[in-house]
This record gives sequence, structure tokens and C-alpha cells, in this order.
Amino acid sequence: MPKMDWWARQRELFPIARNWAFLNHAAVGPLCPPAADALRAYAYAAESESYLGGQLYSRCQEARSAVATLIHGESLDTVAFVKNTSEGMAQVAEGLDWTDGANIVTAAGEFPANVYPWLALGKRGVELRRVQPVESGGCLRVPTEKLLAACDGRTALITLSAVQYGTGQAADLSAIGRFARERGILFCVDAIQQLGCRPLDVQACRIDFLSADGHKWLLGPEGAGLFYCRRELLERLRPLVHGWMNVVGAQDYGRADATLRSDARRFEPGSWNVPGLWALGASVAMFNELGMERVWSRVESLTDRLAEGLADRGHTVISPRSAGEKSGIVSFLPAQGQADEALVRRLAGRKIVIALRDGRLRASPHFYNSEQEIDSLIGALEGDER
Repeated sequence: MPKMDWWARQRELFPIARNWAFLNHAAVGPLCPPAADALRAYAYAAESESYLGGQLYSRCQEARSAVATLIHGESLDTVAFVKNTSEGMAQVAEGLDWTDGANIVTAAGEFPANVYPWLALGKRGVELRRVQPVESGGCLRVPTEKLLAACDGRTALITLSAVQYGTGQAADLSAIGRFARERGILFCVDAIQQLGCRPLDVQACRIDFLSADGHKWLLGPEGAGLFYCRRELLERLRPLVHGWMNVVGAQDYGRADATLRSDARRFEPGSWNVPGLWALGASVAMFNELGMERVWSRVESLTDRLAEGLADRGHTVISPRSAGEKSGIVSFLPAQGQADEALVRRLAGRKIVIALRDGRLRASPHFYNSEQEIDSLIGALEGDER
């Protein structure tokens, strides 16, 4: 019997791979084994010992440290827990002071979590500028230079997804961050489509704020997310809620002192989602151990195979595939027929899971997927042409 390669051994650990060609990690991914184990461990600990073992909250702190390592934050003091990406983005939108007539620059086609918090600022006289994508060779992309050209002397913030959920375009975070920092413009990133798929360094990219949930590429649970705030901006950003946990004397229950903590825990007003954070911490620790460069190399190889195979058969690949803009998302239009839910359901009937987004098919494989699954998707599309 031939020796199983390293990626195939990783695949063996994922129960979902026994029944499905799951290529939809840009939506809601399956729990990775360490996250599932963490949830079971939490249930046992909470049932048998409650808080007597002293591990329930301390293990959450381990999760904070793992997140800081993953994103290359200055320290764990710059990382807060949030329920989801939207909460982190709203924390920035509602926690900053805005000047009437200021503007915010973003890309058209952003996921709503990175649209509605900023639109709501219209009542304060803040304009949201959305830069439209351009088509080039069938691909849709928002050029970095076009995004930066939309900024002017009244631009207070640039907010952008690290990877666009619809087109799969990865942003040049380093160039944008450098541009923003040089001009005193704040830089906010929705990182849910990048963390767990591509490496990200908040310091190297000069990111001021970052938010993400754990249920996509990080293979963690829903309802357990992370928020990063650059250390120098911690006291500039007002917490949305004042509660018992985000003040300096949180453990002194009889003390009425509303002084906020000086670290990122100032954005955590109340009790944590402890089981969710155990699971999130376990999934992030797994990616730290695997190494994000290694993970991305595998995902890049699979998506290259998919994009090239689709193009060879006449399908139109929408996602940019240049070295700096490719991601784990490949969006495309079938060569014949229509991209619709009926086609997605037919593929699901063949145990192949992808998604329909913005009138296009979207596939998003992860490191444990196989080349055979990529080829199966391409072959199934051939059979579905009509």
C-alpha cells in the first residue's frame, strides 16, 4: 500500500470528508476536530466540576493568546472577544468620534457586516464612499489605486474585507495600510474570509482595527469571534456597553468604580461564551501549529487546480487569480446553463457542496480537501451543462 501523504493524513481527521466533498468554507465550515474536542471537554468540565476546577475562564485566556499569535498582534492585550464580525465592526463605527462631513472609503460588493455599520453614520453627516469593481479578462476586482484615489482630506477611515466574499479578491492590505497610516487615516479590516486560509499580520499591514468570527476558514463555532484594536487606539475607541467585566475592579463586586480597563478587555462588558471560546481557541491553536504559510500553500494549490480546470472547460472564472489577489474563493459562471440554486442542489445530490452568491457559483476548498474532490466538481459541472 502506498504511503499516505501529509495532507491525506490531515483529511482522515475530518469526519465530514467521509461523506461530502465540502467546498464551502467561505460560508460556514465544519468544526475541526480540536474544536469539537474542546466543546466535549467543556461539557464534561462544566457538568462534573462547574467552576471548581478553575479552568473555565483560564482556558479562554489561552484562546486570546492563540489569536494574538495568529494575527501577529502586539500582545494579547490588544485582542478582545466578540460574538461575531458585525459586533466588532459596529464597535468601531459607534465607538469613534466622527466629524460632520467626514467620509469612509470601502469597496462596492462588501458583505453587509461591513456596510450597515457605516451607512448608519449618515445621520451624523458621515459619507460612505463605495468604489465599484472593474472587469478585466472576465475577472472582477477593485484596483487598489482606484480605492486609494477615492480618499481625500476628509477621509477618516478605510474599511475593507481582507478577501471579498463574492469575487474572492484578496486586498493588498500592506499597501492600503501604509497609505492610510502615512495620511492619518484609520484602517479597519473584516478578516473573516482570510483568517484560517491566508496569513495575516496586523502590524506589518498597519491595521488599526480587525474583526472576524471563527465559523468559516477557522473551522470553529458560530458566535465566538475576535476583535483587534491597535494598542495606541484602545482609549480612543469607546466601548459600546459598560458592564461588570470591562472595568478595572471587575472582581470586586461591591466596588462601584466605572473606570474602564486599559486593555482590549474594555470591549468585553459581560460574561464570555465560554464553550465557544474554548472551541475557538482550539481551532486557532491548530492553525498556529499547522502554520499559516503551509495552509495557504495547500489552499492555493487546490484553488489553482480548480480555476485552471474551470477555464479549460469554458467556464468563466470571476475571481482574480494573480499572485497578490488570489484567495481560497473561486467564483465562476458555468459555460452553459445558469448559475442558480437548482444547480447547487443537484451538486449537493452528488455530495458536492458549493454556494450561490451574487448570481455566481462559489467554491471554497480548505487544506483537508483533495485534488479528487476538485476534479469531481469540475466533472459534475460538465454533466450538468444543458
